[in-house]
Amino acid sequence: MDQSVAIQETLADGEYCVIAVQGVLCEGDSRQSRLLGLVRYRPESGGQEHALFLYTHRRMAITGDDVSLDQIVPVSRDFTLEEVSPDGELYILGSDVTVQLDTAELSLLFQLPFGSHTRTFLQEVARACPGFDPATPDPEFRWLSPYRCPEPEPEPPTPQSWNSAPGTWPGRARIGGGGSSSDELRPNGKGLPVDQSSWGQNKPENSLSRQNKSKSEITNMVRSSTITVSDKAHILSMQKFGLRDTIVKSHLIQKEEDYTYIQNFRFFVGTYNVNGQSPKECLRPWLSHDTQAPDVYCVGFQELDLSKEAFFFHDTPKEEEWFKAVSEALHPDAKYAKVKLIRLVGIMLLLYVKQEHAAYISEVEAETVGTGIMGRMGNKGGVAIRFQFHNTSICVVNSHLAAHTEEYERRNQDYKDICSRMQFCQVDPSLPPLTISKHDVILWLGDLNYRIEDPDVEKVKKLIEEKAFQTLYAYDQLRAQVAAKAVFEGFSEGELTFQPTYKYDTGSDDWDTSEKCRAPAWCDRVLWKGKNITQLSYQSHMALKTSDHKPVSSVFDIGVRVINEELYRKTLEEIVRSLDKMENANIPSVSLSKREFCFQNVKYMHLQVESFTIRNGQVPCQFEFISKPNEEFYCKQWLRASPSRGFLLPDSAIEIELELFVNKTTATKLNSGEDKIEDILVLHLERGKDYFLSVSGNYIPSCFGSPIHTLCYMKEPILDLPLETIRELTLMQLQTEDNGSQLEKPMDIPKELWILVDYLYRNAIQQEDLFQQPGLRSEFDHIRDCLDTGMIDNLSASNHSVAEALLLFLESLPEPVICYSAYRNCLECSGNLAASKQVITALPACHRNVFTYLMAFLQELLKNSAKNHLDDNILASIFGSLLLRNPAGHQKLEMAEKKKAQEFVHQFLSPG
Repeated sequence: MDQSVAIQETLADGEYCVIAVQGVLCEGDSRQSRLLGLVRYRPESGGQEHALFLYTHRRMAITGDDVSLDQIVPVSRDFTLEEVSPDGELYILGSDVTVQLDTAELSLLFQLPFGSHTRTFLQEVARACPGFDPATPDPEFRWLSPYRCPEPEPEPPTPQSWNSAPGTWPGRARIGGGGSSSDELRPNGKGLPVDQSSWGQNKPENSLSRQNKSKSEITNMVRSSTITVSDKAHILSMQKFGLRDTIVKSHLIQKEEDYTYIQNFRFFVGTYNVNGQSPKECLRPWLSHDTQAPDVYCVGFQELDLSKEAFFFHDTPKEEEWFKAVSEALHPDAKYAKVKLIRLVGIMLLLYVKQEHAAYISEVEAETVGTGIMGRMGNKGGVAIRFQFHNTSICVVNSHLAAHTEEYERRNQDYKDICSRMQFCQVDPSLPPLTISKHDVILWLGDLNYRIEDPDVEKVKKLIEEKAFQTLYAYDQLRAQVAAKAVFEGFSEGELTFQPTYKYDTGSDDWDTSEKCRAPAWCDRVLWKGKNITQLSYQSHMALKTSDHKPVSSVFDIGVRVINEELYRKTLEEIVRSLDKMENANIPSVSLSKREFCFQNVKYMHLQVESFTIRNGQVPCQFEFISKPNEEFYCKQWLRASPSRGFLLPDSAIEIELELFVNKTTATKLNSGEDKIEDILVLHLERGKDYFLSVSGNYIPSCFGSPIHTLCYMKEPILDLPLETIRELTLMQLQTEDNGSQLEKPMDIPKELWILVDYLYRNAIQQEDLFQQPGLRSEFDHIRDCLDTGMIDNLSASNHSVAEALLLFLESLPEPVICYSAYRNCLECSGNLAASKQVITALPACHRNVFTYLMAFLQELLKNSAKNHLDDNILASIFGSLLLRNPAGHQKLEMAEKKKAQEFVHQFLSPG
């Protein structure tokens, strides 16, 4: 996931986030997650300056609302960022990278994830460091002055005063971990700590030699290890090798069987839904039940933390607790090294290998996909780690899919979302991201939540008591969905010879005796896909009683391709000799199966895909879609080519998909006619010519993406209006009060909003998990069409789908319910209900009516909290970010001020 997009939303005009990486700030025993963004600014005087922006953040940093600026470190002449090896830690290729950031008075230690993205980040930071030409003026960083902590008696900021006033700027800002509070770092509780130790002209005498040292080392920060044969894919795919070595790599992959042999390694794969509990018992009965020590451990958890803090934010102490419990319970007959830990809210995956195998692990990448409400909440979703073991690519996925017996279609949707959205960066940034399916071996574990269809709970329990598992398996939802090829196509699962692992009374082996009396089910599963895989065991572990689930394990022998060094060198020599015979003067040429693409009847948030084939001639070539003159991107925002660049061997071909998707960012201008489904793509061949592709189509206007006042004037469904009328109403300016317009009197609120809220009021007032559980994609399409055509009598969808449609409707408004102009006033009067009501009263009538209407609806929901389990904090968190948004293009606020926005909405949730 590209988290630089979230950072970019927080920056001022002229500031650009070059790249971002998620890391862990280490201070003593403290470990705190941080998002590091390299930000560039080009002063009017010429040249460019950089600073490292450090953010606290939610685990899924998708928008600027998910991050909060914590500290800024200017990239000055005395700035260094060097890799270090912590004392006592086992060095392995594929482990996290530890780097130390130093300025004259600041020193911070970070752990960054191993992989191509971190390498690219460190290389960009290296390039950003100022040069050593004495004729080049020192960076002044005047553009950072708005971020600095305010003084009681501010003076005009100059570079000299920044460095000569110790009380103005904290020389070293403590972040977390004992000592200073945030208010101590921020005078009057405001402002931001910025390291300014290098902002003046006075430099320590040794700074130049120190920087010279770091510049020589910073060019290859990730690992400086001896290149072994097993690293060939890692080395050959590094960007510096260029086209020739890309060809070598491609030929090596084709001839892989000529220089590799299969060797079996033992993999332990385990999954455990811990129901928000801390570890209370030793995990060895689960993790070390076999006499033979596994070569690789893949251990997954779900529901690690069920608290609201973990749900809406990112950190949880449970991560460290369960990590320690697992590390202490690994097989006693071997020593293991942790390769990777990845977590999304309560879904965590750990990867360990025996120490002797560590040198053969490479290309480690980890990613997360949240499938909760609006695709953002991480209470459901998946995490994955991919890596190269010897010469075999392996992907391990841990997922927690949607709950409840009747929701199997949403589980199917969650699975498909994880498969389509989980993408891993490759070492060579010119290559497209890897998906889950692009691996030799896939291991999928987790609480998949598929249930047993038989409604008779007692019958299910009787079959379990008789150990008639195969009879019971006939009613298993996952079996039925796999048979229908709805999910996990091509995957295998071992025979279920153990009783269902859900649901038990915590601390016992007794089935659920709560009021809900959940039926037993095989929720916790392990599946696999690939060649040379033999399952040795598949079982549950009844001895562990911490949770209402039982842990499950599966042990595999997996055949991994290991390189014969002598044969590898021989194959490599043959490839190089054949390449030497090629004529470098040849110009690459390709043929395209199609050059004109027409997307008919494009609708809001409905993906359309057109594909074509690029067929190469006799010369290897690299292709890429490039931007047109005076344009920043190669295509408009609603379009994407996948892959957008790549490499083709002679006589080979590749299929390119053009994906068209209209969302909240692009819908308004398409509604108004300011934009159209028209674009020209330029396909460029390295050392060859350009090819031009034409994209056209028509967009079906929608209430989604339309302004509130526009919809209030549309008394007919939007699709019953002429396009010119839609255009005029969409472009109409918002008026605070009636200005004597000749237009008819508008409706009090948009009819589309009334339809959605009325449906929920009549059908979902007591619905459990409302606004926290996503709906079905197909049902959203149906809801959108009913709203746009006015055929509300045909509206038939699940409560969760209608609830998510309401949130998507509010998110799509180009001007939020509380207008941008009122945003600052709302923050200032948060906590003062009387003043807050005055702000609402001053809103334009249509916006004021919508806010009042929504608050009345939310109050009705809270009256039924005993049934729907909603509370005012959940609703304030969900609706606060939708009703009250920062003005577009303005700097995003700190977490404390975002909480003020939620507090503002919270005030109106109590009747009266």
